[in-house]
Order: sequence, then structure tokens, then C-alpha cells
Amino acid sequence: MTSLSDKIQQLDATRIPRHVAVIMDGNGRWAKEHGQARSFGHENGVTTVRQITEIASEVGVKYLTLYTFSTENWNRPQDEVDTLMNLIVYSIEQQTPDLIKNNVRLTTIGDMSRLPEFAASRLDKCMMDTSRCTGLVLCLALSYSSRWEIVQACRKMASEAVAGTLAPDSIDDQVLSAHLATSDMPDPDLLIRTGGDLRVSNYLLWQIAYSELYFTSKYWPDFTKEDFVDAIIDYQARERRYGKTSEQVNQVNEE
Repeated sequence: MTSLSDKIQQLDATRIPRHVAVIMDGNGRWAKEHGQARSFGHENGVTTVRQITEIASEVGVKYLTLYTFSTENWNRPQDEVDTLMNLIVYSIEQQTPDLIKNNVRLTTIGDMSRLPEFAASRLDKCMMDTSRCTGLVLCLALSYSSRWEIVQACRKMASEAVAGTLAPDSIDDQVLSAHLATSDMPDPDLLIRTGGDLRVSNYLLWQIAYSELYFTSKYWPDFTKEDFVDAIIDYQARERRYGKTSEQVNQVNEE
């Protein structure tokens, strides 16, 4: 069996995905298979978050965005929502010293206005505490949906157009991207989804237009550092053409 260190050695350091986005799916099903409540799965999923953040930083990923809580998740049973909110905040607070030690900066995207006040204020403090870190950016997509984000961007552009600060004819993909919540991050190179489902679930729809997609049947609590490196190895084996032919891509690479 290949060790983690051996797998890391297989990586091409010049082709590490700059931004990796993750749909962390399967916590509830994992807990059910272990005869436990769904909260047990979420609690174990926190350990995976810490491990994947560590390995992403180690191999040179610059941005790691985790789909932590979607706008659709507000429709779950209230006790599960309350458990998730408390778990997210408590876990981040517990990990903040390690984030600082490892030079990881915490940020969020999503409709923060829907978060309970205790969660929003405590997350704000964690982000402030890590704001001077210059290594990996760990972005939590909280109360997030891509359709919400795109609607918000359209509203901003419409307001600017009405105010006369944005000419409608000047709106292109770059202008829209600049109005998204992820405007300060590059688009994801790689999207990983655990849990076996083959869909993107309203996540970074604009940003993943040219992302490589990697699906695994493993539930999130079972997803390991080795699995993360395997996903990058798979990513590096692919040819990213962006609409060009293989010959054109090879010619650019040779130059």
C-alpha cells in the first residue's frame, strides 16, 4: 500500500491546483450506517475538515473552499440546524490557534445575515484572529447557494447601472465575476464531492465552469489525506483544454 509521503512525491509541484472546492457530503448517511444520530456524523466530519486543511496546505493549495452549510440546509429539522450552527462555531474556535500556527486565513462566503447572532459574531472574531495569516485561505461557504450569489451580483450591477457608475454595455463575464462573493479568489481548478452523488448542488455554479470534477463514493468522515492527494493525482493526469485542441495546448506548453 502506497504511503501518504510516497503519494505526495508523485505530485507535480508545478501543477498543484491553486483552488480546490469541496462538497462535503455523507455525514448523515455515515452516522446512520454506524447506528448513530446524524449529529455524530457531523462531529466526525469536523476531524476530516482539519485533516484536509492540513494536507491542502502541505501540498501547496492556496485556496480551499468547503461547502459547509447551504441555504437549502435551513430547511432541515430545527434541532439539526441548531446542532450544526453550534458545531461549526465551536469547531472553528477550537481550531483557530492551529490555523494561526499553520498560517491559514479563515474567510466565509454566503448570506451571513441569516446566521444566528452568536454564530456570526464568533465567526467574525475567528476571521479577525487569522486575518494576518498569509498561507492557505480556508473559505467556508455558509448559508450559501450559487443562485443566491448570482442574484446578489445582478442586483449590485443593476444598482450601479441606475446610479450611473456602471454602463450596461460594459457588463461581461469579468465584471460579473468581480461582483461575486468570490471576487478575491481564483476560480476553482478542482471540485471534489464525497458521498457518491454525481451533482454540484447549487455550489459555485459560475466559478466551476472549467473546473475538473472529482467524485468519490466515500462519505466525508471517511475521506482521508491520502484520498485528497489521490484526487490531485487524478487532476494532474487530465488535460485541461479550455475549448482548445490537444495540439494547441501542447504547443502552448512547449513554448
